[in-house]
Amino acid sequence: MFPSLKGRRFAAAALVCAVGLAAAGLAAYANLRGASAVSTRHLAPNSNFGAKNAFLPGTAGFNLADVSGRHELDSLPEGVKGLVWVGACSGATPQFQTLVSSVIDHPKLFGFYLMDGPDPTGRWGPPCGASELKAESDWIHEHRRDASTFVLLMNLGPSAAPAFSSEYAPANSHIDLFGVSPYPCRTAWTACDIDMIDRYVAAAVQSGVPGPRIVPIYQAFGGGTWKADNGEPYRLPTAAEMQSMLERWARLAPKPVFDYAYSWGAQHSDETLGQSAELQSVFAQHNR
Repeated sequence: MFPSLKGRRFAAAALVCAVGLAAAGLAAYANLRGASAVSTRHLAPNSNFGAKNAFLPGTAGFNLADVSGRHELDSLPEGVKGLVWVGACSGATPQFQTLVSSVIDHPKLFGFYLMDGPDPTGRWGPPCGASELKAESDWIHEHRRDASTFVLLMNLGPSAAPAFSSEYAPANSHIDLFGVSPYPCRTAWTACDIDMIDRYVAAAVQSGVPGPRIVPIYQAFGGGTWKADNGEPYRLPTAAEMQSMLERWARLAPKPVFDYAYSWGAQHSDETLGQSAELQSVFAQHNR
């Protein structure tokens, strides 16, 4: 069972090209979405709110919140934006329009998390076509130009040779941002396979996702019932290992629109960022 980042709702040349075009690509994206040139935002999803709706990841410098509705957007502190969970691949249905319309005008809205691991094959879940995502993304952009749409890509291959479907490339889906999630720290290995990050980024670029549209996803969980592709459990990275991950990602996807630490809150009895003062310290420095 692979980690679903929203489970509560269920080669080298290409890399050089993607990095080299990063600055120009980000500027083009900003113009397309009507966004201003701002620093990278930082997300750590799940269990983001504590007593009196306090935004918990803010203590480690995160400024993009995992939200489900207007009431949570209302509670966000100054400087924090919200990524609204949708979790649907059905097109711009009346239900979709009702949800999006309830928050589309909110001043603290950053964008919409349309799908976690859309499956083009139907092997692991209901099949999700690019046309449905395109209809959703287009509807959002028609009603608010500066709202970003986001999906987390499903890896269709083993971690040693990852592969992503070209079906969801921006030209087909009109999605703005794409999450790429290598999880290189596992109990069966004495060291984290940091080179896994290179393989995943190369596969994403090969599938048609421009480098500047990639959202880095950092492994900040371990244990629990999650299993990797070979059946072994994941383990929580050390502070030094997390720093290595951040440095590798910074080389491959510099200055992303936002980055993503999975996960602040536990989903399957796992140990997470929200429970690790050591990792929170690393991210506080990184997010600053």
